[in-house]
Amino acid sequence: MTRATLQTLGERISGGEARDLAAQLPKELQQYLESAPEPPEPFGLDEFIRRVSERAGVAPDDARDGVHAVIQTLQDAVTFGEFEDVMSQLPKEFGALAKPNVIP
Repeated sequence: MTRATLQTLGERISGGEARDLAAQLPKELQQYLESAPEPPEPFGLDEFIRRVSERAGVAPDDARDGVHAVIQTLQDAVTFGEFEDVMSQLPKEFGALAKPNVIP
């Protein structure tokens, strides 16, 4: 699920942003973002879920749950600024996949 989500994310955000995100991830995950195409493809959340579902070989509902988990993990794994940069390149509907930012 992680591989499928990162590959699809790499198709949706700019190549430069994908490389910036990859730089903050463990080496074994970087490869899924480093070959991101330019320019990014403009598609919404439903198409994102469809692509992840197809890549991972799971039902769309399972793909949605998996994408949600991967996005939340990314939010915890990378800097706040990097996560915000990624999210700024996605339609607002992707915001529902991120957990609310809690400021202590």
